Amino acid sequence: MPTQRKPVSFAFQGFRGRKVTAAFNGGTITSHAGTLLLREIGRADSLFDRFAACFTDHRDPARTEHSVSTLVAQRIVALALGFEDLNDHDHLRHDPVLGLLGDKTGATRKDCAALAGKSTLNRLEHAPEGEPGRYHRIGHDPQAMQALLTDLFIESKAGPPPSRLVLDIDCTDDRTHGRQEGRFFHGYYGHYCFLPLYIFCGHHPLAAVLRPGNTDPARGAVEALDRIVTQLRQCWPGVELLVRADSAYAREELMAFCEARNIHYVLGVAKNDRLRRRIAPELLAAKVESEGRRRPVRLYTEFDHATRTSWSRFRRVIAKCEHIPGKSNPRFVVTSLPETIAPRTLYERIYCPRGNAENAIKEQQLDLFAGRTSATPMAANQLRLVFSALASVLMIRLRAALAHTRLARATAGSLRLKLLGIGARVSVSVRRVAVAMDANHPFTAEFARVHASFPT
Repeated sequence: MPTQRKPVSFAFQGFRGRKVTAAFNGGTITSHAGTLLLREIGRADSLFDRFAACFTDHRDPARTEHSVSTLVAQRIVALALGFEDLNDHDHLRHDPVLGLLGDKTGATRKDCAALAGKSTLNRLEHAPEGEPGRYHRIGHDPQAMQALLTDLFIESKAGPPPSRLVLDIDCTDDRTHGRQEGRFFHGYYGHYCFLPLYIFCGHHPLAAVLRPGNTDPARGAVEALDRIVTQLRQCWPGVELLVRADSAYAREELMAFCEARNIHYVLGVAKNDRLRRRIAPELLAAKVESEGRRRPVRLYTEFDHATRTSWSRFRRVIAKCEHIPGKSNPRFVVTSLPETIAPRTLYERIYCPRGNAENAIKEQQLDLFAGRTSATPMAANQLRLVFSALASVLMIRLRAALAHTRLARATAGSLRLKLLGIGARVSVSVRRVAVAMDANHPFTAEFARVHASFPT
């Protein structure tokens, strides 16, 4: 029988006659008890199982310890908890609460932990499209993954069908790490990067497509929109759709697509000398008023405009004629919205909120590690982008359950800090897994609120 070693005790400076000591003898402890909430959210609409259905598992069942559903749940939840690297999973796989993602309380074999380690997850991320390879026995379907994002959004809309939805298109730079497939220098951003394309409705991702760094910003936008619009209208035939984007997307192909599919659009237009001359009187009036009142002045006007070669016809353009101290600051948007909507209202109330998409991208990149695309193959990095998008869906569902609380508008990073990182002691018996959480946790009411939202 092995000898039981007494835990080493660590002494610290005491006070008022009291000793302060510490030892690693607290039993089975987790610092991620909030994972229980994510586990229930993921299972409430079979999110993990449905995402796993986008993979094809060719492994030998007799030699398989962790199902694809467990692998994807482990990877997505770890991103939500703040663990961006596969190396992190070599210690996370032993966490007693995370192990519940695979319905395990510990190892089922002597040589295997409750969850997968970095090597198994690495093979998952390198799952090829189509037929499996010798060392990568799990394949995946990228189109099914993108469709799942939209399906999850549709299912999140409980109650009567929405009358109007706004789809925001944008892209960002994703710095590369070494000589990766699809790595190119981008002159605007000034470094080597990928150029992922996002489409959001609110903060919910409907598309997350990784593209090479030398890609035109609008490349693939029409194809992604076509899929999304088809899915949305299959569920809600009468929904009114509005597409918003900056000037990189004011292309004939995109506008013609929207017009053919009865979709409204509001798109930025890059300013040029021709457009400036068109609003010269309004800019002069704004300058005179600004200098007289010594503060910025905005005037609005509209006109029909067509480019000399790229647009097929004239379209309605709204101009913001602004003068700020020292210079003019004009802006232009092209739109299919009717003239009954005043130019100021259209620009300030409809177009400007497009900036929320940039906040959604920022949350994906910073809080959920969408920029951690450091694998060599493009397909593996695309999978990482989708993992991050699914982690975002988990956090959106968590935030929805916190409506009318102090965490109702919290970012993914704040939710992780305040609601997921809870210390607890875990006790396992034949009939029960008991998670004894910190009695002084400051967000117990919010935890209870989320738990009450789960179906009984």
